[in-house]
Amino acid sequence: MADAKPEQVVILFKATGDAPILKQQKVKVGSQERFAKVVDYLRKKLARDQVFVYLKEAFSPSLEEHIFVLYSAYGVDGRLIVNYACTPAWG
Repeated sequence: MADAKPEQVVILFKATGDAPILKQQKVKVGSQERFAKVVDYLRKKLARDQVFVYLKEAFSPSLEEHIFVLYSAYGVDGRLIVNYACTPAWG
């Protein structure tokens, strides 16, 4: 039997480069939400218009991608790790 889709996914934020470390590094996001919601959350918390986000320290997923799809493919230890930076960090 396949694993059931969780209602929420734990997102773990990791600062990269000169980005400030968030006070709250873990948040729960609805699995049906789009990745754009995560980026908007970071923009608000960092008070910046532009933020660079990466999965697997390598690529930026589409803003239209659903959180659950990303979690299914790249989740580690029950959470989705999102690296963020104020300037471009990885390719």
